[in-house]
Amino acid sequence: MFIELIQKFNLFNEWIFAPLDGVIERLFLAEWIKDAIIDSLHMLPFLLFIFFIIGLVEYFYFDKTELLASKSEKAGPLFGSLVASVPQCGFSVIASTLYTRRLITKGTLLGVYLATSDEAIPVLMASPEMVGVVMPLIGIKVLIGIVAGYLTDFIFRNKTKTFEYHKKIEVSEDKNGYDGCCRHNITNPSKEVLFFHPIIHTVNVFVFIFLVTLFLNYLVMLAGGEENLGRYFMGTYLIQPFITAIMGLIPNCAVSIAITLMYVKGVIDFGAVISGLCSSAGLGLLVLLKNNRDKKDTLNIILILLLVSVTSGFIVRLLCS
Repeated sequence: MFIELIQKFNLFNEWIFAPLDGVIERLFLAEWIKDAIIDSLHMLPFLLFIFFIIGLVEYFYFDKTELLASKSEKAGPLFGSLVASVPQCGFSVIASTLYTRRLITKGTLLGVYLATSDEAIPVLMASPEMVGVVMPLIGIKVLIGIVAGYLTDFIFRNKTKTFEYHKKIEVSEDKNGYDGCCRHNITNPSKEVLFFHPIIHTVNVFVFIFLVTLFLNYLVMLAGGEENLGRYFMGTYLIQPFITAIMGLIPNCAVSIAITLMYVKGVIDFGAVISGLCSSAGLGLLVLLKNNRDKKDTLNIILILLLVSVTSGFIVRLLCS
């Protein structure tokens, strides 16, 4: 039902853009440039729709998830992984802030990081041939987040207990709130942000998608086709999960877009995209690096995140082969 609905939306999208595609095809540009323009433009309506829905969720329910996360004890990794699977740019930021106050455990934080999807899901849903990958991808990342989260809390069970004086702090005490990827307030969003942020975010993501697609199409052109490009990158096949996991550690929401588009173009395999998207915690890592006073603890979290991401990528690759 869900896949059929997305496919119908994409067919309608193709029909809407057909006249514009004809105009672009007649431009005096290289084919790989025209393909990048067409592919990117076709994603615009779907991205706008998805980001508007995400904005509604953030506006009406974000304060509730923030409070529940801070109050969850043993259910932390489970709750954090499930909530983080919803494509949004703010929960990893909230989780990092809660962790620096010791309101959630290390396992809950890692569960959130590993399950966070950011822009990967909207990009896949906007690509007709990749719609069937969305639910397996989300399910695998949630499973990894839950398992790794509980294992982390078990291993560090004597060090993950929250401090009593931190429990007296209300989550809503930060009057300034937290900034999301487009500098919008995700804790106390205004009604103006509810309507304008999806547009701003769609434009930002569209620009990045266009630039990455342009670059990948150029590589395809140089290689003489997508199959040849795929064979070229087979030279890095054994270490692809490690490379993408390192990429994912870059604290920027746009990295997940690049990793996803590399998978869509056939440059990396499913195991590598799992590895890269698991380590891609977006701005959450930046908040952790900035606000966690225990730098050794921060380093440990990053190393665990990298280890779990790489290991998961190789396991998924073995299971899918």
